[in-house]
Amino acid sequence: MEIANSPFMNYLMTFAMSMLPVVELRGGIPFGVALGLQTWQAMLVSILGNMVPVPFIILFVRKVFEWMRNKSARLERLVSRLEARAEGKWKKVQRYETIGLLILVAIPLPGTGAWTGALVAALCNMRLKRAFWPILIGVIIAGILITGLTYGFTAVV
Repeated sequence: MEIANSPFMNYLMTFAMSMLPVVELRGGIPFGVALGLQTWQAMLVSILGNMVPVPFIILFVRKVFEWMRNKSARLERLVSRLEARAEGKWKKVQRYETIGLLILVAIPLPGTGAWTGALVAALCNMRLKRAFWPILIGVIIAGILITGLTYGFTAVV
């Protein structure tokens, strides 16, 4: 059995692709379909992969940012840019709380998604228990929208 062309490897690569920032499930779903997965399989695996980093971001991003700030001026500038990018979004999330977070994650545009939602939740001091479910529902909605817009909404069901 050649593992490189195995269905398991296609699932694993799609899962891993969906974990990446920026790419997330917007890239994971088409990637999985291109590997030969059915659209619903690519969507499901991408949703699962996209959610893996969320708890780690919410729980540890502040400590990581603090470490980066103390490490070098270049990393401090990177952290400042990331925080500034999230700041424009966190004002809306703070105003509408969990619904705002869900909407931020659900809109499948650049600068939105699970990574941004988790970062905004962490910077707003939202607890994982409170932020996880709106992010998950937002990721599911984004997955349905991406799959539907790319392959037709009949491919979602």
